[in-house]
Amino acid sequence: MSESIIANKTYAFALETIKAYKYLVTDKKEFVLSKQLLRPGTSIGANVNQALSAQSTKDFIYKLSITLKESRETQCWLNLLKDSSFTDSEIFNTPNSSCNEIIKILNSIILTTKERFFEKTKINS
Repeated sequence: MSESIIANKTYAFALETIKAYKYLVTDKKEFVLSKQLLRPGTSIGANVNQALSAQSTKDFIYKLSITLKESRETQCWLNLLKDSSFTDSEIFNTPNSSCNEIIKILNSIILTTKERFFEKTKINS
């Protein structure tokens, strides 16, 4: 595993998403919405890893912003699956809680990085 907390959390979330996908396909025979959940749910960790390899602060912020969008999309699909009764609370609660936590962490990282970047830019101007 990575030394990055967000990388570890998003990797674990991808595994949760895969588990939910398998449940939806196997037990619920749901093939469309489950695929919609799988794509952004697993791309969050990949995007975080891209951000960790960013070439600049602006690139880092940009890549994490994309990751935040994917996280919000995943949250949308999770809510839709719950509200349409494809998932029960046991299958919904863990990934939903993890997704909310990831969104909060990403928001915090982006905000802090922007503040530091703009502060540094002002000082150097």
